Amino acid sequence: MDETICLISRAHQGDKEARDQLVTENMGLVWSIVRRFLGRGYEGEDLFQIGTIGLLKAIDKFDTAYDVKFSTYAVPMIAGEIKRFLRDDGMIKVSRSVKELAMRVRRAREKLTGSMGREPTIEEIAAVVGASREEVAASMEAGAEVESLYRPVGDEDGICLMDRLEEEENGQEDLLNRMVLEKLLGELKEEEREIILRRYYLGQTQTKIAAQLGISQVQVSRLEKRILKQMRQRL
Repeated sequence: MDETICLISRAHQGDKEARDQLVTENMGLVWSIVRRFLGRGYEGEDLFQIGTIGLLKAIDKFDTAYDVKFSTYAVPMIAGEIKRFLRDDGMIKVSRSVKELAMRVRRAREKLTGSMGREPTIEEIAAVVGASREEVAASMEAGAEVESLYRPVGDEDGICLMDRLEEEENGQEDLLNRMVLEKLLGELKEEEREIILRRYYLGQTQTKIAAQLGISQVQVSRLEKRILKQMRQRL
């Protein structure tokens, strides 16, 4: 068994030493993420402490059955904890345009749901409000202003799209990642694109997506893995 997985298993069983060792071994990971948020009015040490909380949550919530490296799982959890701290402290603001679009999307979604008798697709909402699929998806969450591509999927697995695609940081990572992902999303079939947008932009569970698309959760899981593999290869 991988040493990290072994330590996580021991930590889940109440082994404090194993938990402390995991924190120590991943301090470098926390600092690498903290550097993304420097220059926003907070000391690096303060952000490091917040990031460590995210690391501890990742340790506690990580399922050793996941087919993903722990570091890949932990990155969005750590970043998410720091973003929540900055957002709650008023450092990150939702732009007026995003707020306005969110209101239009909410009205269109409610109207379409009533007239169609089902949850509308992102494409259908986008057609009504006159925006792109990505803009609609990003506006449907309160935290859409904070790098939606990096927002964790949720408590189900804590993975965000860019970390699953094994991003590499550089000075222009946000802009480049968005450009690349928009291109990759444009190459997907409609159902494939719908799954990725709902899963990674809206944070929906595989079960919820399955119910909305009329397929099984197992099918969604298989499709998601296949789509991500294709996107990695293209990337």
